[in-house]
Amino acid sequence: MPSYVLRDVQKSDLPGLQKLARELDTVNLPDDERELSQTIDRSIRSFDGRVRNPFEREYVFVLEDIAKERVVGCSIIIAQHGTRDAPHIFFDVYEKEHYSQSVDRHFKHRVLSIGYNFDGPTEIGGLIVDPAYRQKDKPGKQLSYARFLFVAMHPSRFRERILVELLPRLDEDRRSPLWEALGRKFTGLSYQQADRLSRENKEFIQQLFPPGEIYTTIFTQKIQDAIGEVGPETSGAKQMLTRIGFRYDERIDPFDGGPHYSAPTRDIEPVRRYRRGRLAGEPLVATAEARAGEVEDRLVAVERPQGRNRFRAVRCLCNFRDAELRLPETAARALGAKAGDRLHTIPFD
Repeated sequence: MPSYVLRDVQKSDLPGLQKLARELDTVNLPDDERELSQTIDRSIRSFDGRVRNPFEREYVFVLEDIAKERVVGCSIIIAQHGTRDAPHIFFDVYEKEHYSQSVDRHFKHRVLSIGYNFDGPTEIGGLIVDPAYRQKDKPGKQLSYARFLFVAMHPSRFRERILVELLPRLDEDRRSPLWEALGRKFTGLSYQQADRLSRENKEFIQQLFPPGEIYTTIFTQKIQDAIGEVGPETSGAKQMLTRIGFRYDERIDPFDGGPHYSAPTRDIEPVRRYRRGRLAGEPLVATAEARAGEVEDRLVAVERPQGRNRFRAVRCLCNFRDAELRLPETAARALGAKAGDRLHTIPFD
């Protein structure tokens, strides 16, 4: 039987979501009850279509321990990150060369230059798993792939490119060395103050940050080496994302220096290998089918047009036969699916 079910967030999930937010506390998943309530409400209205413009929608997925009926993880899709009202802000990272003939000196300097995107990509973020569950059945990967499955099911609701902003290495007190060396000097704000303010107001960044090029040579070697690199907790996510098609954009977050990775939506491996079919009346006998090499490890979802849990998915073995999809009986039960229901799947390999 599947250990977890993935589903759309509900108002009753607020306590579990807030517990997870204490582990992360980022712009997308703040440790603030009022803001989390607003995030849940926005997600519910996005799933049921009450947010009319699809690019203004935000979707929150939770991972539930089936046996304990407990929320143990979450992840988020922001349909468009970067608009005229709230631009996507970043530092471009590139090299410049300087040479003096008179003293015969040649230097290559890495440079940061602030940029703005007013017609941005879809962003995935807010992925967190309860530490007690991180070693069992790849829950983080399930949460990440649930987003790709949903995007594959509804491509018109999302942009042609997907962005992920990965977390960098932070100090023990969760301060950003880059912010201390740069952002604080131009804003007079701590990293936490600026991070919280930016959730509702990015104007101060546009007005206070230097508009020209910033040579990273002025920073300590430790900060220079960290630019574009991920923290130890994020290295696994980076490997998974690059394996399915994401690449470093030569851009970083202006607050913490975390690298930006992106990929064309249609070229992301799980999206490209999306399939759908009807649930067969005959359940899958996984052991016998596996011996014959006829089963696949996939993420399988069912979608409901009304009511709670409009999206529900599990990881399980399955078998395609023409337009029908056979699942183990326990997986179909966890999905709440019956014979003839349309199922949506992507590979989990």
